[in-house]
Amino acid sequence: MVQRWLWPCWANVGLDDLRGIFSPQQSHDSMQQHPLRAAPLAPRSLQRQRRGVSGTPAVPLRAPGGAEPVPSRAEPCRSRSGRSRVGPVPGGAVSIPSRAEPSGSRSGRSLRPRSGRSLRPSMAAMAAPPPAEPPVPPGRRCPSLLAVEPLLFLATVSLGLQGPLATQYLWDRLGAEHGYSDFNSTDSAGCGNGNATADPLRQEVEALVSHWNLYINLGGFFVSLFSVTLFGPWSDSVGRRPALILPAAGMALQTAIYLLVMYLELHVAFFLLGRILSGLTGDYNLILASCFSYVADTSERRARTFRVAILEACLGTAGMVASIGGGQWRKTQGYINPFWLAFAASLAATLYAAFFLQESVKQKKAAKLFTLSHYKAVYRLYTAPEHPSSRWKLALYSLAFFLIVTVHFGAKDLYVLYELGFPLCWASDLIGYGSAASYLAYLSSLVGLRLLQLCLEDTWVAEIGLLSNIAGLVVISLATTTPLMFTGYGILFLSMAATPVIRSKLSKLVSETEQGALFASVACVEGLCSLVATGVFNSLYPATLHFMRGFPFLFGAIILLIPAAILGWIQLWDSKHDYNHFQDARKD
Repeated sequence: MVQRWLWPCWANVGLDDLRGIFSPQQSHDSMQQHPLRAAPLAPRSLQRQRRGVSGTPAVPLRAPGGAEPVPSRAEPCRSRSGRSRVGPVPGGAVSIPSRAEPSGSRSGRSLRPRSGRSLRPSMAAMAAPPPAEPPVPPGRRCPSLLAVEPLLFLATVSLGLQGPLATQYLWDRLGAEHGYSDFNSTDSAGCGNGNATADPLRQEVEALVSHWNLYINLGGFFVSLFSVTLFGPWSDSVGRRPALILPAAGMALQTAIYLLVMYLELHVAFFLLGRILSGLTGDYNLILASCFSYVADTSERRARTFRVAILEACLGTAGMVASIGGGQWRKTQGYINPFWLAFAASLAATLYAAFFLQESVKQKKAAKLFTLSHYKAVYRLYTAPEHPSSRWKLALYSLAFFLIVTVHFGAKDLYVLYELGFPLCWASDLIGYGSAASYLAYLSSLVGLRLLQLCLEDTWVAEIGLLSNIAGLVVISLATTTPLMFTGYGILFLSMAATPVIRSKLSKLVSETEQGALFASVACVEGLCSLVATGVFNSLYPATLHFMRGFPFLFGAIILLIPAAILGWIQLWDSKHDYNHFQDARKD
């Protein structure tokens, strides 16, 4: 028992001291049985300092490196909890021989301070059994998870349910208000009659729905533009979780307002109010920015592109589930129940971020929220980056990202209108299948990205993705039948391979403490993409109905040639720069 209590102190007690506690043979046998307990001897100078000088009490010494003081011979060895580990010895004192005595002597002297005060009371107190530590109450803390994908999945399910269903609801409400009796025909395929393409009332309803989508998206953009750039850099200091909780709660509030509009049959302008309130908390763009910042915090540089692609694959999976489920659910039970699921998904995302998600920022610090320094942090990324050569790369990558996402948002906004109109005239179930097919490109792009990375650099994978996107949009612009429309969706199978590559390259151009500011700026670019896409494509669609309904998709395919040229030029410049640097190194 004494050996078990004393062995942590042996690293601080000399060999001569140990011989006074055990017999020579007993000490030798103990060290043979427990070789890990035999610590190396302290230097003689350290031993003399531990015993004190000129009769003064021993002063605890500090171990090298600024660690805790080394216990002296007059101090009991303590564990990390601060309790003594020295056990009782008969007679109430510890017998340690003097260094002047022979090493084989078994007669010892009691360990007492040279001042003459006895240590019996303290030894008696230390001999008492240590009090048991109070158990931690079960269920007080929730398990922390280092995965942001479930939160993004839930938020995307909510958004995926709201988007197409809100457009169809606007079509139904506005068609009923203007006396269009055969509007939508969502319960059966077909546009009602063969002259639907020349029906002026139907074209008027299409234009009204397109304009209301424009107003709602504009209102959400202008508000979220300031909130995202405020919350993004703020999350670099206080952590990512607050920047995830707020927008998820805002999306739940927006869905609740949509439900009130449907229950009470309020004016459709209240959709704009819900979008503005969601924009005040950052909207879905802040969720995207915080999730990508979270992945950048927790991933290595070489694996970041694939991690970002996994995160975007969650977007596709959630969107596909929401599209298929929302379309079928709308056909059987109307709009109310799918929107209740959207509300539940947003609320679940809020609770997950609040109670289960682990913080990814390693060194959090207090920071003011309402200050201009957050906007300045975003501005400094492009005007005074850490590496001067990164400035023009940040600008060019952001421009390429802007063009790609603008075309993506613009085409996505028009898919439902394009499928509802003549000559496709899809019902709600086919609209759901079409949306699921468009979201399936996220998953197929993830698989293609992983396979192509085995033999190609990331930039060339992005180029292949852009070619897939261009070809798919050209086919969709010419689609007049359902099989041809789904063929266009199939050609888009690698269309989402470019955006994760650009996000990863942008993330690698800034430091770890600037990830939130970077992805906040990317979120602003995405918000600007939504604004430009809504303004251009939703205005271009009604203006070109009379000569080519699919012209906006063809226009988007032409625009995508610009980012393809930008990415290719940057890659060629980097390759040439690396080659010149290699040649200079060989000459040296």
